[in-house]
Amino acid sequence: MSISSVTTKRFTIDEYHHLIQLGFLKENDRVELIRGELVQMAAKGTLHSVCNTKLFRELERLINNNAVIRSQEPIILPADSEPEPDVVIVRGEPDDYLSNHPYPEDILLVIEVSNSTLDYDQTEKLRLYAENQIQNYWIVNLVANQLERYNQPYQDSTGNFGYRLKEISLRNETIYLTAFPDLLLDLNGIFPSTP
Repeated sequence: MSISSVTTKRFTIDEYHHLIQLGFLKENDRVELIRGELVQMAAKGTLHSVCNTKLFRELERLINNNAVIRSQEPIILPADSEPEPDVVIVRGEPDDYLSNHPYPEDILLVIEVSNSTLDYDQTEKLRLYAENQIQNYWIVNLVANQLERYNQPYQDSTGNFGYRLKEISLRNETIYLTAFPDLLLDLNGIFPSTP
């Protein structure tokens, strides 16, 4: 008896949207499309939720109406991916995204808040964002209480994608906000207070 290989069904972005329209996928299903596969998103604990809320509030205060800040909303990446990062800063006005979610050329900064998904965000998500030429990718690392800032996406000689530069900032530091060099972000204002 021969063993046949198993083939998984990969979805295009259009097929994914069709599944949503037909009601097979609902908002509370908490899935995202990554490289054509439906990936179950991790449940968000209180630490993650508090950090995401503080981050969004601080960015909104700083950026005002100079860009659009989206929280846990989809972005469209070629190669059949529609991730839902914790925070994305995009060009334009909110109504610019009525007909479609932001594409890579619209994106100024992608931010993932990570504790239970840290390894995934530092590997799979990092490669995905670099491959799609997302110029600036941040990980709010709740395990080490630091901010990881990645920029300058590239492809190495073996075809792997990554970022040329990685900079670590500690929670007690103040940094310039990517794409807004005149704005300072106090990292103490985004990390949850420790008990």
